[in-house]
Amino acid sequence: MYDYLIIGSGLYGAVCAHEAMAKGKSVLVIDKRPHIAGNVYTEEMEGINVHVYGAHIFHTNNKTVWNYVNQFAEFNRFTNSPVANYHGELYSLPFNMYTFNKMWGVVTPAQAEAKIEEQRKAAGITQPKNLEEQAISLVGTDIYEKLVKGYTEKQWGRPCSELPAFIIKRLPVRFTFDNNYFNALYQGIPMGGYTKMVARMLEGAEVKLNIDYLENKKELDKLADRVIYTGAIDAYFGYQLGALEYRSVRFETETLDRPNFQGNAAVNYTDSETPWTRIIEHKWFEFGTQPKTVISREYSSEWKPGDEPYYPVNDEKNSRLYEQYRKMAENEPKVIFGGRLGEYKYYDMDQVIEAALRVGI
Repeated sequence: MYDYLIIGSGLYGAVCAHEAMAKGKSVLVIDKRPHIAGNVYTEEMEGINVHVYGAHIFHTNNKTVWNYVNQFAEFNRFTNSPVANYHGELYSLPFNMYTFNKMWGVVTPAQAEAKIEEQRKAAGITQPKNLEEQAISLVGTDIYEKLVKGYTEKQWGRPCSELPAFIIKRLPVRFTFDNNYFNALYQGIPMGGYTKMVARMLEGAEVKLNIDYLENKKELDKLADRVIYTGAIDAYFGYQLGALEYRSVRFETETLDRPNFQGNAAVNYTDSETPWTRIIEHKWFEFGTQPKTVISREYSSEWKPGDEPYYPVNDEKNSRLYEQYRKMAENEPKVIFGGRLGEYKYYDMDQVIEAALRVGI
């Protein structure tokens, strides 16, 4: 018997495991994958820590969370400064004065603001009702058409006019030459990779891999007083009310016999014709000097059973369905539902950790 059975060894499960053990509780962590660390899993290839499930850049304004993760890893000074590639034209992301200068030839913030305002007025937008209108309000029609529309529709598989406005609010717009994508006080990548960091969080816990909780639920539930479940909430209930929608991502990763492929960790392909959304060159997360390089092309797709769910589609329909599942979860007093899938929330890594620390084990 254990005090806690934790389903999933990603950040949420690992934090809960560490906190439980710190209070003298016994913990069994299981994961259906053959490795720990969930989607932040990194694997060494050619001496490079490859982000197997997509780029993960730690950033936060929460000093408590920052101090917490620094117990388990030393973070480097990596700053996320992605580049947008539109048919071979390169633009700065986040949208800043470099972007505005390249797009319109403007050289002052006042000129850039005037250009955006002119395009917003021409589009006749007063109260943005969807992502398209929100984007045009923020950056104007030209930038929306070249740098937002194609990428976003590939990412979400839906027209921008059908997506909620709040999604685009994650994109920073600034009238300075600051190339830092995140407005975060603390930012970096754990040196040695995320897997090493999560392994330190899980020190002292019993961990079993390649075990599917839902297939062995009855036997596993008998092993512990409490269950912390970080899988998909609709899967837990056997999709009784229907499946929640997610976006999934497919990766094509290859090793290249050259030291530098694109000169940046992330390049987003913002035209609709290029099938991938972005290319990640992993060595630049840790300022690599290896003679070879590893790149990953990312392809966004609609989730279907058997795929990895990545991004909750937090529109009204799915939010209503999640609320019904959440009420069902309240009738499971032994089980804590947490994490991006357990709570059907578009969490950043620091928010996952913050939520796990609030559980009050």
